[in-house]
Amino acid sequence: MTDSWLRLLWVKLWPVLTVLTAVVALWYAAAVGLNAAQVKERFTRDKIDYSASELIEATWSMKRPLLPAPHQVGADMFRTIFEEPVNSPQSLIYHTGVTSVTTLTGFVLGALLGIFLAVLIVHFRTLERGVLPWIIASQAVPILAIAPIVIVIFGNLGFSGLAPKAFISMYLCFFPVTVAMVQGLRSAGVFERELLHTYAATQPQAFWRLRLPASLPFLMPSLRVGIAAGLVGAIVAELPTGAQAGLGARLLAGSYYGNTAQIWSALLMAAALGLALNGIMAALESYVLRPWRTVAR
Repeated sequence: MTDSWLRLLWVKLWPVLTVLTAVVALWYAAAVGLNAAQVKERFTRDKIDYSASELIEATWSMKRPLLPAPHQVGADMFRTIFEEPVNSPQSLIYHTGVTSVTTLTGFVLGALLGIFLAVLIVHFRTLERGVLPWIIASQAVPILAIAPIVIVIFGNLGFSGLAPKAFISMYLCFFPVTVAMVQGLRSAGVFERELLHTYAATQPQAFWRLRLPASLPFLMPSLRVGIAAGLVGAIVAELPTGAQAGLGARLLAGSYYGNTAQIWSALLMAAALGLALNGIMAALESYVLRPWRTVAR
C-alpha cells in the first residue's frame, strides 16, 4: 500500500521537479550572463585577477545584481517570511495579506456583477445587443490606462485605500464570469425547457430549477479565471495608488531602491498566492460539480 502510494506520488511529482530543476539551472545561467559585465568592470577597476569560477561565484553574490541568483531570492523570502513580525511592513506575509484582501473583495464583487449582467442579458435580448458589445470592448482598454483614472475619480468622491483597488480588481474579474455565465444559462436543452413549460413553470422557477444548475459547469471554471485576473488587477492597482502595503507596493519599493531580490521575492510570492487561490477555487469546483461528474461516469 505504501509502495504504491509512493509510486503514484512520484509519477505526479517528477514532471514538476524536472521542470523546476531546468528553470533553476537556466536562472543561474542567466544570472551569470546578465551580471558578468558588472563584475568584470569591478574586477578590472580594482585590478583583480580572476578565474572563471571566481567570476561565476561573484555574479551569484552581488549586493545589487541585475538578476539575483535563486539562492539570493530564497534568502530574501526566508528573511521576510520567517524572521520579520507578521504585522511589520518588512514582512512579505503582511504584504501578501493586504493583496489577498483586495483580490478577494474585487473577486466577490466581480463575480456578483458578472452573474447579474449575465442574467439580464439572457432574459432581455435588447441588453444583449446593447450591453454585451460594450462589455467586450471594455476589456480592450489596458488596465494600466484605467487605473489612474479610477484612482482620481474615487479620490474626488472621498474613497481611498481598499475601494479603488478592489474596483480595479473587480473590473478584470467580471468579464470572464459574464461571458461564461451567459453561455451557461443558455445551455439548458430544448427538451428540459419544454418539459418545464408543460408543467406551467414560471420564469423564476425555470431559472432556479433549470438554468442556474445548468450554468454551474460553465460558471465554476470562469471563477478560476476570474480570481487569477483579480489578483493581477489588485497588484496593478497598488502601483499608481502609491500604496504603502501590498505586493504591488513591495515591487515598487524594490524598483525604487534597486533591490532586485526584493522584486523577485514579491513576484514569486504573487505567483504562490495565485496558485493558492486557484487551488481553492479548483477544490470548490470539484465539490460543486461532483454530481455532474458522477452522472457522466
